[in-house]
Amino acid sequence: MTFSIAAVDPNTGNVGVAVTTSSIAVGSRCPWVRAGVGAVSSQNITDPNLGKLILDRIEAGESATDAVEKVVQSQENMAYRQLIAVDLQGNVGHHGGELTLGTSAMAAGHGCIAAGNLLSHTGVPAQLIETFSHQNLSDHLAARLVKALQAGIDAGGEEGPVHSAALLVASKYPWPEVDLRVDWDDEDPVGKLAALLEAFEPQREDYLKRAVSPGDAPAYGVPGDL
Repeated sequence: MTFSIAAVDPNTGNVGVAVTTSSIAVGSRCPWVRAGVGAVSSQNITDPNLGKLILDRIEAGESATDAVEKVVQSQENMAYRQLIAVDLQGNVGHHGGELTLGTSAMAAGHGCIAAGNLLSHTGVPAQLIETFSHQNLSDHLAARLVKALQAGIDAGGEEGPVHSAALLVASKYPWPEVDLRVDWDDEDPVGKLAALLEAFEPQREDYLKRAVSPGDAPAYGVPGDL
């Protein structure tokens, strides 16, 4: 009931995940990012703790490939889990347990990996990777991830309708540079996520500046802001 893409931007070191699903509030469970480390999506019958465990191992020096493998070996109930991960060097890892729901598939490219379950067909993750890999590298990672997610929808997406979507991107700061969510929408959560990103993008650098150099930050432009 979920498909996602995780990727690293080799030019900036940004890491991110875009994900959508048929259930509510996918952003609260599935995507994980850590600046200077990597990105993970923990999905299917989700154990959110797996994202942290994988990122901890990558941060300790393991590749995304090894980190996923070792977490799978060390944790219980992995037959129910589907995982994707990418590290800063572009290595990717994947796990799809034998109890993954419905039609499931995975596809990987250079520094990116996608997977899904309860898909309309097995080619959906490959379309995410194809779209992501052929975008302009000068575009921000967040925009590239959302376009890839939309390509998955256009390619058939899940077997049923999706209702939530999320985008998480980390740059060089301990907090996510982009953290946008559509927790429930009956019509087009991925389209609404794209609209949120379009509204947020002109302010993205301003919010970073308010955190690291507030004296140089622009005014908020709201009543009472002097």
